[in-house]
Amino acid sequence: MTLEAQLSKYITKYIQDNHDIDVQSFEFQLTRKEFKGDLTLVVFPLLKHIKTNPVQLGEQIGDYLSKNSSLVSEFNVVKGFLNLSLTESYFADLVNTMSQDENFGFRKVTPTSQKVMVEYSSPNTNKPLHLGHIRNNLLGFSVAEIQKAAGKHVYKTQIINDRGIHICKSMLAWQKYGDGETPESSGVKGDHLVGRYYVEFDKAYKSEIKNLLKEGKTEEEAKKQAPILLEAQNMLKLWEAGDPEVVELWKTMNQWVYDGFETTYANLGVDFDKNYYESDTYLLGKDHIKSGLETGVFFTKDDGSVWIDLSDDGLDEKIVLRSDGTAVYMTQDIGTAIQRVTDYDIDEMIYTVGNEQDYHFKVLFLILKKLGFEWAEHLYHLSYGMVDLPSGKMKSREGKVVDADDLIEEMTSTAKSISQELGKLEGYDDDEKNRLYKMIGLGALKYYILKVDPKKRILFDPKESVDFQGNTGPFIQYTYARIQSILRKGKKESKDLNLSTYEFNSKEKALIKILNQFPELVQQAADQYSPALIANYVYDLVKEFNSFYQNVSILGADEEYQIEFRVELARLVGEVIQKSFKVLGIEVPNQM
Repeated sequence: MTLEAQLSKYITKYIQDNHDIDVQSFEFQLTRKEFKGDLTLVVFPLLKHIKTNPVQLGEQIGDYLSKNSSLVSEFNVVKGFLNLSLTESYFADLVNTMSQDENFGFRKVTPTSQKVMVEYSSPNTNKPLHLGHIRNNLLGFSVAEIQKAAGKHVYKTQIINDRGIHICKSMLAWQKYGDGETPESSGVKGDHLVGRYYVEFDKAYKSEIKNLLKEGKTEEEAKKQAPILLEAQNMLKLWEAGDPEVVELWKTMNQWVYDGFETTYANLGVDFDKNYYESDTYLLGKDHIKSGLETGVFFTKDDGSVWIDLSDDGLDEKIVLRSDGTAVYMTQDIGTAIQRVTDYDIDEMIYTVGNEQDYHFKVLFLILKKLGFEWAEHLYHLSYGMVDLPSGKMKSREGKVVDADDLIEEMTSTAKSISQELGKLEGYDDDEKNRLYKMIGLGALKYYILKVDPKKRILFDPKESVDFQGNTGPFIQYTYARIQSILRKGKKESKDLNLSTYEFNSKEKALIKILNQFPELVQQAADQYSPALIANYVYDLVKEFNSFYQNVSILGADEEYQIEFRVELARLVGEVIQKSFKVLGIEVPNQM
């Protein structure tokens, strides 16, 4: 039972006994630093039940708690705020509880735990991953890890967009201009090689449009009649008809891309339990459209196309089947969602997709509800803002993108140059240094992106993110390494502490209180699908630890029992840093 829940029982009893009113819910907050106390009861909300002076009511409740609860040692009232000081035994019990719980903060997954699927990444196979994909991957992976820490069965998945006109554009350009080159013959990573031909197609397409405009065509006519586009459209028809030569080229070039993606994912430290492919799912959903027509969920227009009218729900009409009977993206997404529930019997599904698709997911979830799927109540669109750079927006058709592989390399390089400037890694051999440069660089990248609320847009500055001071990944990693150094010197073997007579100072209490928030914060982050809550919590914890470290002697304390306790407190902080960074997908170094 939480501290607030324990105190609430006493306050409820006091109000029942003295005012004959049943109040169960109370507002607590940590006591502000300028006032004496550990926890504050906000008295004002009680005035709607009890007509009295807030200071007087605060005094009465405080007096009752200090006399009847073993948790409260003293109190003071400032206006309508009752500041409670907690007993030494309360802090001793907290420390011992945290010390003895190896899973502190994390809930165990049980056979009856909820099953959650998290979709992220979901790239196209015509180009490499870029900065936008990095935010998507980091968010999706971290949300999945947080759900796992909250005690749920988690399945990580992606749907790979491996078919369609955009794929054929790369294939056609390779046929025309590739001269048979492969990733092996060119030394170019597979996804980058295919991406080059997507850019080559766009160049040729624009050139043909320009020529058609000179011939007197309108811009719209030129865009539709460019020969290279007509060839790509024909190639798509051949693919859909199962032409052996086209299908073989499609398989070969897609495999180049998959191999490239795997390298990027490994470098980024993300993984998946299941890949879905659009070439397998693009026909899914049609049967459900048919059954929805029979039940009146959908209707047919004069041209034979099938629609749903969502105007009563504040949306508009949406097409779900073209007049020629072919599927649209919505049809596929309906079918894929149903397939996933069939495959994994999941209770909840989280889609990590940029905010430009907000409307699409509102429609998708509503359609699934109207089709009668109860689980559609538990679908969530993890909508996130774009990532910008000081140089502006990215355009993949023109090759103006911040490539994910290049960015990972740049972050490692930036970490290296800043570490060398600061002389942080003297005495390390080259392998250790390179491993640490990558750990620091990736930690900087991930933390900088994940500390921002998912819904907000990010302006990403690589150099700023690798600062060893302030709210950054390297600052937190450095603090963790410092704690490991303390533990090596402290050589504490046992977690059993005798704190029955220990008098905690204010810095120790502050650390214990913030550590105690961790389990609740993990649940909160899971409920809100927000890694930013964890990132900013761990920064606050590290700031509090550094204040403790600068003001309280750990290894040089006067008494052995003080050294023992403070080393254990440092260990607990290190453990929570490591767990927080684990769910953010960030490694922590033992030395730095």
